[in-house]
Amino acid sequence: MTEMFRAFAALHAPGDPVILYNAWDVGSARAVANAGAKAIATGSWSVAAAQGYGDGEILPLESALATAARIVGAVPLPVTIDFEGGYAVDPAAVATNLARLAATGAIGCNFEDRVVGGEGLHPIDAQTTRIAAAREATGESFFINARIDLFLRSARETHEALLDEAITRALAYGEAGASGIFVPGLIDTRLIQALHQRGAKPLNVIPAPDGPSVAEFARAGVARISYGPRPYIQMMQAVEEAAQAAFAWQ
Repeated sequence: MTEMFRAFAALHAPGDPVILYNAWDVGSARAVANAGAKAIATGSWSVAAAQGYGDGEILPLESALATAARIVGAVPLPVTIDFEGGYAVDPAAVATNLARLAATGAIGCNFEDRVVGGEGLHPIDAQTTRIAAAREATGESFFINARIDLFLRSARETHEALLDEAITRALAYGEAGASGIFVPGLIDTRLIQALHQRGAKPLNVIPAPDGPSVAEFARAGVARISYGPRPYIQMMQAVEEAAQAAFAWQ
């Protein structure tokens, strides 16, 4: 297990990003693994949708943990789980839940700073306390990918004004024990490069259809590229189109 932790961490090379094509169940994880993945990552939106739930920790915790355990047991690759906000606000409860996630055999998780079910983001001090609790509960090798949600629900033209706070959060989260920094919604390579150059931990982004290429992200210093819910959405669209074609014969 120690080697798998090390192997996963080593994949995060700025300028040569690891590609994580997000899965949601055993079947999709095996398909992604067969395609040549170096690691498996889930997306909370997709995992929830596949089980009939909305995103935002509506999927019961026990179901989230059971899904993680099944995927870990089905593929011979490191598995990281999108664990949203840790299914708790209180640091002690976060620690308990992250320890349970680590016990499934997952080697890491996404851990976000938005207030799940509420408004805005957790204050920096509160979120660093939560990250520190998660680190203590999971050990030094578990890859905590700390998500900064500043950019996700804001217009792109406002992103430059959010950069200073993003840098402050990134550095604070790293000091608290985060292994990497995830900035979904941010696709401006100039701003990403600024984050990288200011000393943020290995950066994770989600590409957009109208955004930079993988090569452009790599040149900006990105170390990890995830695809979020897009694989699930595309697969559901393909199933629907195939079903429509089949029903056309009726």
